[in-house]
Amino acid sequence: MGDLLRVQLERNCVRVGEVGGNTLGFFDCQFSPDGSMIVAHAFHGALHLWKQATVNKKEWTPEVVISGHFNSVEDVKWDPEGEFIISVGSDQTTRLFAPWKRKQEREVTWHEIARPQVHGYDMRCLAMIGRFQFVSGADEKVLRVFRAPKNFIENFSNITGIPMEKLCSHQSSDLPEGATVPALGLSNKAVFEGDMAVQPAEDEETFNTISNQYPEIYFQPLILTEPPPEDHLLQNTLWPEIQKLYGHGYEIFCVACNNSNTVIASACKASKKEHAAIILWSATSWKKLQSLSFHNLTVTQLAFSPNDKFLLAVSRDRNWSLWRKQDSSESGPVFSCCAYTDKNTAVHSRIIWSCDWTPDSKYFITGSRDKKVIIWGQCNLSVTTEGNMLDSIKPCSTVLDAGDSVTAVSISHVLTPDGRYIVAVGLENGKIILYTWKQSGQEPALADWTMCVEMDNSQSHALAVKRLCWRHHAGRAGHNDQNSSEWLQLASCGADHCVKIFNVNRFAL
Repeated sequence: MGDLLRVQLERNCVRVGEVGGNTLGFFDCQFSPDGSMIVAHAFHGALHLWKQATVNKKEWTPEVVISGHFNSVEDVKWDPEGEFIISVGSDQTTRLFAPWKRKQEREVTWHEIARPQVHGYDMRCLAMIGRFQFVSGADEKVLRVFRAPKNFIENFSNITGIPMEKLCSHQSSDLPEGATVPALGLSNKAVFEGDMAVQPAEDEETFNTISNQYPEIYFQPLILTEPPPEDHLLQNTLWPEIQKLYGHGYEIFCVACNNSNTVIASACKASKKEHAAIILWSATSWKKLQSLSFHNLTVTQLAFSPNDKFLLAVSRDRNWSLWRKQDSSESGPVFSCCAYTDKNTAVHSRIIWSCDWTPDSKYFITGSRDKKVIIWGQCNLSVTTEGNMLDSIKPCSTVLDAGDSVTAVSISHVLTPDGRYIVAVGLENGKIILYTWKQSGQEPALADWTMCVEMDNSQSHALAVKRLCWRHHAGRAGHNDQNSSEWLQLASCGADHCVKIFNVNRFAL
């Protein structure tokens, strides 16, 4: 009994962790063999790590630890500059990962450095609107737009080593410090410098501080030089919500933004044509621009062409539709349908899950549950007149049999040294395969596809690949080879809760 009591007393000498916030307790914990570290597994799926100080044995400090989603990751995007990725998942969070560049070491490792959105619904999709702004969709009828606060940009500069001058193209003094979620709310409210609680002296009356009057405002700006621990990710790295977009009748399923950051396209779950319409929004006024009605079932992915002249949609109804932007001098709709497949012209026999464009906007790709990958197009979409486009968009490749249901496709913005397109294909079984493709002649060539890399089980996902996204520029984020044309980076996410980043040597393809 004496030994047991002494153990209990020793355990109560020190407490680690945070009280309050979004935490819901720990499931289990474990000491390191020498007793100098404690690792704990929390309700939200996260790991926590504390290390004992060498001098004061009663002082335990949080340490950098691996973190990530604890449910299916539904979408992932690179920022336009290729400096970080953002992902959304069924664990109801939006997470931002970036390379940690240590000042005196050459090693670069990727870590979660912010959790911009902690939601009450499962997340489904997101799209970047410029460098530090994104729109996300979830199992609700609303799209939400978020913008990075000042505290995040400062810490992002500290962790990645990118100078603030290169990050702040706009007036940073107008930005809020951070964000917080009010009690019983779903919207991240901006917290400005005057809103934050003042830290009083120990003997001062604390009742008049804002944090005591309004306990939901508990954001405190942090100066970080390394990735934040889980407690800070939950509490101090939210981004303010700047807009909500209402208009869909059911849960949001996909969203895309054009490359000039002026138009957002979105679609929701649908079993009827009236609900399967694509809605276009202005990314400046946030007003609804147009509703594009064509498909009969859920639109599964949307993609603007790199030159912003076309919008591609693929659907559960096994068809794709192509919409062309009208000149500003013309009256009428912003986009009009210029090509599509129907039951007579469709090549895919199952749901089309994914699509993407070649960097020159000449061709687009579709991947389907029927295991087929097809590249479509003509000589040059941008100079074709509307009258003959409907019949001229045809398969430009042979039908690629990927061996399993295709759930994600992506085409690199950088070509191989000999001018071939680099295509990543993700499968329902978790495999990722890299191909190259180049059209030769007017008809689909017999040997136009070349399989370059089939990732083994140790690198692939354990469950379905949900999304693939190439970094827009050559080089590796966080390294000194930003201007190198040798390396490409591919981000992937899957139903196995994983986000992965692959380094691809384009000269080896």
